[in-house]
Amino acid sequence: MNEGHDVPAKLPIRERSSRPGGGGRHRRPLPVTLPADAPTLVLAVPGAVDDVVTELTSIIRVDNPQLDLRPVSLSDGGADLAKEFSSIAAERAARGFAAESDGETRPRAAVVVPLITGAHPRVMRSVRDAVAESEAPVTVTDPLGPHPFLAEALHVRLSERGLARADRIRLFNVTSPVDGIIVATVGGDESARAADATAVLLAARLALPVVPAAFDGRPTVADAADRLRNIGASRIALAPFVIGPEVDPDRIAAAAADCTGCASPLGAHEAVARMVAVRYGAILGNLTEDFEEFPEEFSEGEG
Repeated sequence: MNEGHDVPAKLPIRERSSRPGGGGRHRRPLPVTLPADAPTLVLAVPGAVDDVVTELTSIIRVDNPQLDLRPVSLSDGGADLAKEFSSIAAERAARGFAAESDGETRPRAAVVVPLITGAHPRVMRSVRDAVAESEAPVTVTDPLGPHPFLAEALHVRLSERGLARADRIRLFNVTSPVDGIIVATVGGDESARAADATAVLLAARLALPVVPAAFDGRPTVADAADRLRNIGASRIALAPFVIGPEVDPDRIAAAAADCTGCASPLGAHEAVARMVAVRYGAILGNLTEDFEEFPEEFSEGEG
């Protein structure tokens, strides 16, 4: 359990950047223009390419119209993904682009961003198997989280359901709609452990005990609820730390049955779209380390 005091080793660390210009979320994740041979951005979707994914890709394309973006479902275990990689490599060869990678940081075919918020061994294995099968020069990024952007998105989803104040808790006592929060993800036990970093970030925002759990592993949501009740929490909110396609909505509903309330999944929140661009841009080499720091807005608050 994490009550906002124990900081996991992988928690993003804020560092001041020496980069001139504005800071925080107002910097563009990607440049206005990309080179003609910029790699395709492939979204590896752990589920169907549904309305959530369609909306998410629309947001990314509006902000980055120069980007070749292709969402691909992993529902068949990665076979479609392997075909897409091979197709992209063939298209690039036909356009006269080199088939080899230009070093390790500038792939010449595709950058695949797994559409998951954290550790998910099965998804990552499917993606890597697809890369190996296609033999195309492809780079796989890290998952989208943990990152303060996603912790903020969880906060927003909770506030939309009346389960958290819309602004951040400051250094004074206020009444909160709930006493504790469960951040639940998918990907088994490893996913639950990795979600602890996000639990810390959310606990810091709301000044409430926050514990991680997994819909498909341990600790379960019921385990997490028991731990919160053992420290005196009686009104417990469930915050699904998922985008949507990777989990059955009925599973979320069943897990939330014992809770005071449940937030919506992250869905096509702008923070998810931004993190996709951040992961792609970091591989492309257009970002420096200061994009992974805490933006000013996260340290100073919103309200």
